[in-house]
Amino acid sequence: MQIRTLKDALSFGDLPAVERIGFILFITFCFIFPWIIKGGFAQAVMIQFLIFCLYGLGWNLIGGYGGQVALGQAKNVGMSAYTVALLMVRWNIPFWVCTPLGVIVATIESFVLGYFLFRLRGHYFAIATIAVSLVWQQLFINWNFIGGARGIELPLRETPNFIYMQFDSPVYYHYFAFVLVMIAILYMNWFRKSRLGYQLRAITANEDVAESLGINAHWVKVKAYCITGIFAGMGGAFYTVYYSYIDPFSVMHLELSIMIALMTMIGGAGSMWGPIIGAMILIPLDRYLGAWLGGRGILGVDFMIYALMVMIISAYEPRGIWGIIEKARRKR
Repeated sequence: MQIRTLKDALSFGDLPAVERIGFILFITFCFIFPWIIKGGFAQAVMIQFLIFCLYGLGWNLIGGYGGQVALGQAKNVGMSAYTVALLMVRWNIPFWVCTPLGVIVATIESFVLGYFLFRLRGHYFAIATIAVSLVWQQLFINWNFIGGARGIELPLRETPNFIYMQFDSPVYYHYFAFVLVMIAILYMNWFRKSRLGYQLRAITANEDVAESLGINAHWVKVKAYCITGIFAGMGGAFYTVYYSYIDPFSVMHLELSIMIALMTMIGGAGSMWGPIIGAMILIPLDRYLGAWLGGRGILGVDFMIYALMVMIISAYEPRGIWGIIEKARRKR
């Protein structure tokens, strides 16, 4: 990365003071959380929140700034997760070597898929991403080499083990996920001011006009989709070592893709902080409400609450919670 672009990534000077203060508070809260909250369930929810922040920031690039309703993000998570798991289990390769390879596999799959699917537009593209994601899941369920429906379990090692990322305390995983999210935020801060970012927003506004101005809409969307695959690949690699177990139903199911998109749209697609706000609301709500209702034998109510939230926010402000914040700020 050049010095100029590094400065762009680190510079938040063009943001309003409220956003800069909120960003500082977010960093402070994530940094001190493991030391003020000792409950195991609360720490697990926090780590899941950070993972979904990473997923959401990646999806926001193609789904928010790019305006493409891609509902197959789970396949990128699964591609990287399975690559890392297979290399670590079958060939005993360290995590730090497996992760770049897993991200590369997810990115290549995104490139090949995007090259063909971005010939489609609108709901045809959305349906195609769902179909491809379901096909990949079925292939992985019936593929014995990768464990089929049984999945893959990582062998337990003596902890702490930084080479294979196995620890007996969630604090290590918390800070590793926190670093990944910070890298993603810095990249998104650079991206929104980059040439690719402006081109992607121009395509979202009017693709035909953007192409008339010399923007190759197809290649811009493919590039953005590949970057989305990188974000999902990093999250998938972390998921593998954090849970030490993966199967097609945990990393490649359609509900994961929908949750990522839903979270970003509720928070505010096309904004830097929208995915973080969406994850901040939906992930604790999903985990705590699911545990509370599930323990009482009440099923399906949490999904009804999500649907009600989406309808209310969409009716009041289609740009999500961040759109509501922006509207209130303009009124003031």
